[in-house]
Amino acid sequence: MKDILNFIIETAKVVVIALLIVIPIRFFLFQPFIVSGQSMEPNLAHGDYLIVDQISFRFREPERGEIVVFRYPENPSFRHIKRIIGLPGETIITRGEGIAIKDYKGELISLNESSYLNLDRVYGDVEILLAEDEYFVMGDNRPVSFDSRKWGPLSRENIIGRFAIRLLPINRFQKAEIPNY
Repeated sequence: MKDILNFIIETAKVVVIALLIVIPIRFFLFQPFIVSGQSMEPNLAHGDYLIVDQISFRFREPERGEIVVFRYPENPSFRHIKRIIGLPGETIITRGEGIAIKDYKGELISLNESSYLNLDRVYGDVEILLAEDEYFVMGDNRPVSFDSRKWGPLSRENIIGRFAIRLLPINRFQKAEIPNY
């Protein structure tokens, strides 16, 4: 009987220690995310299991080209995943032939996405000036993506974190990379 009691006490200690280690990591540093839908194809597919880095944006601002997980502005209980296209203070202009960005100095930049997309159209004409805490996000699969072209800018406060690693499927294991524009 004494051996069983010692076993239960030792098991409880291990469980408590494991929870004290895992819970802060899960809630403050990294969290899992499963891609749902086709809006990020061909780069991320439905069912991909990702690790989201929640700590980086506490020390720096999101960058153009990063893939972020965020609370959907119109219903914060839903989480979405999209690529950052426009940064605070910029004007984003999408036309059928491409994306142009007017930066805070008024210079016009044509966004070249050929390194990660095979699109010849943007699908949707929008011109929007972003406030100092807003981002413009789009899915990589532009014809089917429900993104800032439809519901507007994404507030900084809704961003949860950035895509860091794809764990599954194992044959597509990948560390996230930011494209060069």
